[in-house]
Amino acid sequence: MDKFVTLDKIIRSEHLSILYLPESAGENGSLRRVETTEVNRPGLPLMGFYDHFDAARIQILGNVEMSFLSEKTPAERKEIFDSLFSRNIPAIVLTRNHPAPEEMIASAVEYGIPVLGSSRPTSRFMSSLINLLNLELAPCITRHGVLVSVYGEGILILGESGVGKSETAMELLKRGHRLIADDAVELRAVSDLTIVGSAPELIRYLIELRGIGLVDVRQIFGMGSVMDTSRIDFVVQLESWDESKHYDRLGLETNYYDILDHKIPSVTIPVCPGRNLAIIIEVAAANNRQKRSGYNAAEEFNRRLLKHMGGEGDSV
Repeated sequence: MDKFVTLDKIIRSEHLSILYLPESAGENGSLRRVETTEVNRPGLPLMGFYDHFDAARIQILGNVEMSFLSEKTPAERKEIFDSLFSRNIPAIVLTRNHPAPEEMIASAVEYGIPVLGSSRPTSRFMSSLINLLNLELAPCITRHGVLVSVYGEGILILGESGVGKSETAMELLKRGHRLIADDAVELRAVSDLTIVGSAPELIRYLIELRGIGLVDVRQIFGMGSVMDTSRIDFVVQLESWDESKHYDRLGLETNYYDILDHKIPSVTIPVCPGRNLAIIIEVAAANNRQKRSGYNAAEEFNRRLLKHMGGEGDSV
């Protein structure tokens, strides 16, 4: 089934006013669907040029478009709106509190097109709307794990059931970090470079601790301990310690975890009694941030080692 976002959700999220809403759109637009992340300012279509026009996009009118329309006669405006609305666009939005011309409402009634209003400047509204559509319509998968924000880094913790993911998240919360999701993490590719994670609404702010049950993190630790969404910056894979397995001790090689064809830096951390996983993940988050800033401790150590070995060779 194709992904879509209903118009009523856009109206709520973007705080839009309803200037006209046909009955066919449902209550507050609940039956009207938007299926593309693209939006459009119909400058050329208002002049009659409809080549390559995408009728699936929400149309946005700002100062420029409204000034152009104000110079037209009522009959010309009606013809323009009839031509635009006859293409069954999902909705039209007037920014900066522009009032809807009578001819616009008449055409909207005739063709059943919602007319909405926003108080924000056009560019800001478009940016906000595109971000919302990218989030809602992005490719999405669900992974069993925990998502926390540590020093501003979005850390996705994965591992077999019972390995200690939720307990580690609780310890991180006690140390002042934030929870985004426990048990089920919804992952969305909102751009070519960014994966964001969130919790399903049903279990948002909840952590399951074996032997205790469900814990409401927001109620215990306060609003500052939770976030609704976070970018995925780093993946930590927990596994029971395997004596026969070789674990990276220097970090010269960067491993990656694939999420929706995005390569996310990743480490595997062995779990055994006595290891403080919360501290280890804090260090991993800080180290990942340093790497993004251009400093790699393992590479620096390797450079020093090579310099030291070269120095010894010169002295022989």
